[in-house]
Amino acid sequence: MASTRSELYQTLLVALIAARKDAGMTQVELAERIGQRQTFVSKYEKGERRLDVAEYIEIARAIGVEPYATMQRAEHSNFRF
Repeated sequence: MASTRSELYQTLLVALIAARKDAGMTQVELAERIGQRQTFVSKYEKGERRLDVAEYIEIARAIGVEPYATMQRAEHSNFRF
């Protein structure tokens, strides 16, 4: 059984992915905005790479959303991996 921390991280990640998709942004476009390769985005979206807080904030801002807004969305939703 996954820990609460792991479940929370996954929920935050799903909210961040949903924000990117809601913005109509591709992984390639996001990667360009944050100065990374598309594989960076793909790996964290698939859960193969873990984001730290600074990266999470940078990515949310690059998508055009406030980082806290994605956190609230995760907190008040049923998003799950």
